[in-house]
Amino acid sequence: MSVKHPIIAITGSSGAGTTTTTNAIRHIFRNLSVDAAYVEGDSFHRFTRPEMEVEIRKAQEQGRHISYFGPHANDFELLESLFNEYGATGSGKVRHYLHSFDDAVPFNQMPGTFTPWQDLPSNTDLLFYEGLHGGVVNEEADVARHVDLLVGMVPIVNLEWIQKIVRDTTDRGHSREAVMSSIVRSMDDYFNFITPQFSRTHVNFQRVPTVDTSNPFSAREIPSHDESFVVVRFRREMKNVDFPYLLQMIDGAFMSRINTLVVPGGKMGLAMELILSPLIEELLDKKRRAGYQMDWVTEK
Repeated sequence: MSVKHPIIAITGSSGAGTTTTTNAIRHIFRNLSVDAAYVEGDSFHRFTRPEMEVEIRKAQEQGRHISYFGPHANDFELLESLFNEYGATGSGKVRHYLHSFDDAVPFNQMPGTFTPWQDLPSNTDLLFYEGLHGGVVNEEADVARHVDLLVGMVPIVNLEWIQKIVRDTTDRGHSREAVMSSIVRSMDDYFNFITPQFSRTHVNFQRVPTVDTSNPFSAREIPSHDESFVVVRFRREMKNVDFPYLLQMIDGAFMSRINTLVVPGGKMGLAMELILSPLIEELLDKKRRAGYQMDWVTEK
């Protein structure tokens, strides 16, 4: 963690709705005039899409399963190195993973490849990460220890699968069978590297649908926000959450546990802004105070 160069991470599995949270965060940044360095989790994949397909076939021939959730396909150590460098100096290098033709055409590349590494913008207020592994920990790396505000996006698993199937078939051109196969193949890595992160988060947003999602593999559309509730769980040691204010501001919200707020799905964006804005402001205030103290010491 770093007071001078804070890091915010949104973590959740593929199709979990991290993009919705990212949009809310960007709106908060605009309101607070935050100049952020943006990092995409997919940029820390080890392989291009064709290379990953080869790795998957090799693993299948050996009776193993690998997926984008696990360390075989992702460089956790390199991600931790970036977080460590940014926390210490406010600098680092990033690249982009080009998912679709629309992403790839401006770079004159094929989908499923990476752009070259380049320096992060200088003098940013904070680093913002969105991806699969913002709070991952294994024997080689501890990414979570560098994050000042860790937010989990955790729809119940059937809804998560529906979102992934619809997104990957509609937006990324994958076949339904290929997406279903990838879900099955990723289960071990999901249990070992995705799920444990949500016990390390400061806040979790879990969307729970109020319509039947019992067979996610036959669903053709994603339940709307109005067809769901969002369960918001706060880390118990977070004493700066103003629950009475949130209950007053979010119509239909209620407390289900001492550290758990439930809000209507249609209010999720509002809830995110009300909850995350003061937490981000607190990080920025600590950063400013640290800067004032350093300036005072330098003057002395």
